[in-house]
Amino acid sequence: MDFFSDIFQYGYLSNALWASLLSGVVCGLVGTYVVFRRMVFLAGGITHASFGGLGIAFYLGANPILGATLFAILSALGIEWASERGRIREDSAIGIIWSVGMAIGALFMSLRPGYTSGDLSSYLFGSIITVTTGDVVALAVLAGVILLAALLWHRPVIYTAFDRDFARSQGVPTRRVSYLMAAVMALAIVLSIRIMGIVLLLSLVTLPVVIANALTKDYRRILLLAPPLAVAGNVAGLVLSYHYEVPPGAATIFTLTLILAAVKFALILLSLPRNKAKTI
Repeated sequence: MDFFSDIFQYGYLSNALWASLLSGVVCGLVGTYVVFRRMVFLAGGITHASFGGLGIAFYLGANPILGATLFAILSALGIEWASERGRIREDSAIGIIWSVGMAIGALFMSLRPGYTSGDLSSYLFGSIITVTTGDVVALAVLAGVILLAALLWHRPVIYTAFDRDFARSQGVPTRRVSYLMAAVMALAIVLSIRIMGIVLLLSLVTLPVVIANALTKDYRRILLLAPPLAVAGNVAGLVLSYHYEVPPGAATIFTLTLILAAVKFALILLSLPRNKAKTI
């Protein structure tokens, strides 16, 4: 069976492809801000803290993605508030929310009647074939909002990402931008959990940006390059998963890692001094 013909026959495969495309766009755009703002550890904390919302939602019989979304947004805003007020160091706040969120999720998942380890692993490592049409629509809406925001308000976001003090001196509402981007980051993370899983998702946020940054140092060009790279990694992972029955999240990460290694190797070769022909 051919992958690109089967996507028109099987709804779950079509949903998986659309989710791969849209989550790549979302994670590529949000990841650029995350990496340049040096918020990778924060993104990891939010990702793992969202597991607490998943566990509570499962226990209550509610929508797990909705529970994870609420938990992730509250965690992101709480970390921003605590670090900004100086009440607790940001890395300490992230570490606490990271571990507490995972503990809450594991506790409530285990208390749920009929609990099996498969319920846990599908969210930890991803299960792209379980993506629903509703998940695809939510990703499409988020991708549209982020693209529109990137076109209209890219300058305040760039200023805040690079230098908050300078941005504040230019009249940029840095606090509002930081809170808004924290919420957007939480949404991007939660809506991509089914594709990559909590454990692997951080790599999809960071690896495409790192690859793009190896090719250019310009923020705007990285913003344009990172989404296609994330999409390429996602689609390649899905195709490899289809043909070789390997986890798509792991295949995506390996694909992006190989691309990064190839880019770095090519840049090293290009920087090597060339031997000039000797003149007689």
